[in-house]
Amino acid sequence: MSPPLLKLGAVLSTMAMISNWMSQTLPSLVGLNTTRLSTSDTLTQISPKEGWQVYSSAQDPDGRCICTVVAPEQNLCSRDAKSRQLRQLLEKVQNMSQSIEVLNLRTQRDFQYVLKMETQMKGLKAKFRQIEDDRKTLMTKHFQELKEKMDELLPLIPVLEQYKMDAKLITQFKEEIRNLSAVLTGIQEEIGAYDYEELHQRVLSLETRLRDCMKKLTCGKLMKITGPITVKTSGTRFGAWMTDPLASEKNNRVWYMDSYTNNKIVREYKSITDFVSGAESRTYNLPFKWAGTNHVVYNGSLYFNKYQSNIIIKYSFDAGRVLAQRSLEYAGFHNVYPYTWGGFSDIDLMADEIGLWAVYATNQNAGNIVISQLNQDTLEVMKSWSTGYPKRSAGESFMICGTLYVTNSHLTGAKVYYSYSTKTSTYEYTDIPFHNQYFHISMLDYNARDRALYAWNNGHQVLFNVTLFHIIKTEDDT
Repeated sequence: MSPPLLKLGAVLSTMAMISNWMSQTLPSLVGLNTTRLSTSDTLTQISPKEGWQVYSSAQDPDGRCICTVVAPEQNLCSRDAKSRQLRQLLEKVQNMSQSIEVLNLRTQRDFQYVLKMETQMKGLKAKFRQIEDDRKTLMTKHFQELKEKMDELLPLIPVLEQYKMDAKLITQFKEEIRNLSAVLTGIQEEIGAYDYEELHQRVLSLETRLRDCMKKLTCGKLMKITGPITVKTSGTRFGAWMTDPLASEKNNRVWYMDSYTNNKIVREYKSITDFVSGAESRTYNLPFKWAGTNHVVYNGSLYFNKYQSNIIIKYSFDAGRVLAQRSLEYAGFHNVYPYTWGGFSDIDLMADEIGLWAVYATNQNAGNIVISQLNQDTLEVMKSWSTGYPKRSAGESFMICGTLYVTNSHLTGAKVYYSYSTKTSTYEYTDIPFHNQYFHISMLDYNARDRALYAWNNGHQVLFNVTLFHIIKTEDDT
């Protein structure tokens, strides 16, 4: 077969297959398998009342399939069996038309291969003629060219294989659509099974219960101290740094007070990050020098011991002035009853979940530690507890949930070894070690918001994490 005939044969073969399918399959789709097809233009004994009939089947000059269908009379009910057949027919024809369109696109692509092969074959014919004219001198050269041309024809093989895959491809498409439909139906049913309003209410209820639970976990007994984390290295060997435990979550200001005497400059930083980088935001010049390193910031105000006195000062950062001052009756000062390391640490001011506290010693209590709860506004002593532990034998101490914890923080093997509960007015000896990394702690205070201990350790500002054993309050607890 010559190249033009090969091209025409491929097209006609494809169209004939489609025509044959239409003539044989279309009647079976509408339940008319017994109808005899004819290429003529007439069909005897046709009764439109009987239903849809295929009148003729033929090909037009372009090779396309042409069918003539006789419809039933218009007065038939749209819901009868023939109407259902029509709908089924339309659906099936539509589905098959999509498949045929896929085949048509592929045929057009393959037709381009055929045109290319036609050109190559014409070239081969010319080469054969040339070889016959001078096969002795040009045999080797033209043989190589012939081999290259034949190599170019190799793509014909996968093209033919692709034709055989068409039928399988359509079947796979239909199967994938069925699977996808089943998955989507399952998802729709699953989504419909949930009541999102109910879920939302359950989430809100859970959040409320969690908040209530956290409120009941505000206090606990100290079980473990971990760390430290070194935040910064600055200042002299002795000093204090702190944040406000009653500040909002967005307020993370840091205050810094270097040295234990002969100073009244407080430096403020907007955040821990600014504190580490040294980005100071404001400086406060207090009206009095402070004594020791045991100051505390509580609810926006600084509480400190006035130098060479037992007077406690309340200084407001926002107002920039002293709001209150009061003498702590009988409290020793100016290194009369300091902690072991000295440094005018006679009066230790601190805060916890319960409120504001002062820890000090008096002659009346034989130099042993006294714990007093203070009114944060007036600095008046609300209640006091006298312990039997000598203050000069203690290292730094701190309050958690109304319990005083005493340390030997001046030693390398530091630990919490004594505690006194203001709730029960009882004490016990403990053994909770912590790492004194830089060998000399001159300030150690608990922050209830951060659940951490702030410490000044030999010119290093560090943090310790604490682990508390919580006892959940019940409605019967007072």
